[in-house]
Amino acid sequence: MRYRTLGTTGAVVSDISLGTMTFGAEADEATSHAILDRYVELGGTFVDTADVYGQGASESIVGSWLAGRGGGDDLVIATKARFPMGDGPNDAGLSRLHLQRACHASLRRLGVEAIDLYQLHAWDAATPVQETIAALADLVTAGHVRYVGVSNFTGWQLALFAAEARHAGLRLATLQPQYNLLAREIEWELVPACRREGIGMLPWSPLGGGWLTGKYRRDERPSGATRLGEDPDRGLEAYDLRDTERTWLVLDALAAVAGEAGATQAAVALRWVMDRPQVTAPIVGARTVEQLDASLAAVDVTLDPALVERLDAASAPPTPDYPYGFGARTEVAGREVLEAG
Repeated sequence: MRYRTLGTTGAVVSDISLGTMTFGAEADEATSHAILDRYVELGGTFVDTADVYGQGASESIVGSWLAGRGGGDDLVIATKARFPMGDGPNDAGLSRLHLQRACHASLRRLGVEAIDLYQLHAWDAATPVQETIAALADLVTAGHVRYVGVSNFTGWQLALFAAEARHAGLRLATLQPQYNLLAREIEWELVPACRREGIGMLPWSPLGGGWLTGKYRRDERPSGATRLGEDPDRGLEAYDLRDTERTWLVLDALAAVAGEAGATQAAVALRWVMDRPQVTAPIVGARTVEQLDASLAAVDVTLDPALVERLDAASAPPTPDYPYGFGARTEVAGREVLEAG
């Protein structure tokens, strides 16, 4: 495992983060603790959870594991808030009321004095941005939170939030977006925004919900003990949603590159994400220790630039001509004018 700074902060984390969405749902407490033990044994230092994962179960499992090992001073613990944790009108959102309650509840479940990275799980159109930022700033000042980040924001939301936070003296450290060989559209706006603001990216679903491991087949609906085998309509990785010609072309290219690199498709797909601009650490989840080991094999993979180019070409999403294609052409033309002058 190698280590990188968390965006432009001085905090250092391992270059793969352990996601814990499976804890309490697809992995019981004993299995979850074994996964955490193995992750730390291999050099991992960055654990990501959220209050909504299992309605607090994931945080509680991480908390019991931390208590059993005497704390987490050698780790960076991240969690998130935004989604409903009850049926009341203030049990969700990014209001001061909900964020303060959610933060204190997460602190209790995790059993820590401060949350190292506190993230907004999604945008909240009902709450003024300034209210949310003021609430986060108060949590930082009170010592309950060390760094703040966001997740699932669009380009304009990220740019607005980063600017307002900067104006209030609050640094936005990270963005959690979906990013993998099958979902690269964040490169149109979010990646440039992160580069400009010095925000580190923590990609979730770097293996495309299992698609990039090679476990699914063309014209063969998944079955058995896999996520899509158990629920083929599951979220953004639903079989019918991703069963497209582009998906299979990407998977064919990934299989060929993995063969030449002498690595698994999962390791190559994860390595590709790890090496993308602005990425601090992709978030990898696991239901078993064996799944974790298979993913962490990516740390030993080195991709030749020619192989990366092949993956880039095969996975490049169709770019809308306006404004993205038009903007790229005008940017190139502007550079040519400057260079000529």
